[in-house]
Amino acid sequence: MSCPPESVFAVLADGWLYPSWVVGASRMRDVDPAWPAAGSVIYHSVGVWPALIDDTTSVLEWDPPRHALFKARGWPLGEAHVALDVKARGDGCVVRITEDATAGPGRFVPLVLRDPAIKIRNEETLRRLAFLAEGGAGFK
Repeated sequence: MSCPPESVFAVLADGWLYPSWVVGASRMRDVDPAWPAAGSVIYHSVGVWPALIDDTTSVLEWDPPRHALFKARGWPLGEAHVALDVKARGDGCVVRITEDATAGPGRFVPLVLRDPAIKIRNEETLRRLAFLAEGGAGFK
């Protein structure tokens, strides 16, 4: 990305921006005042109206501007751990996202089927995150 790691973490730290960069998230319902501290929660919906599912994402690890680990819930499909690792490179940074199902029916989908779908989704997620971070979103 053409921005410093701090710009990426500024976007991640603003829970209200979540549906702007996470593919599938459609709206925010509330953000824990402690967000993004470990243990804090954001309340979002996934899907499209009228088939919306209300669920949450919580912070498991928060180490800006290098690493964040989230537990994303999307029941009835299940839960996933999503890690974002950021490293400075030149005038910008490299952001790596890793995700895998940890609970629910989604973890029983064979990896050979699960991985390509996650890869395509996360490529778009990173593209959206780059637009926001490079444009200065998240800085108040």
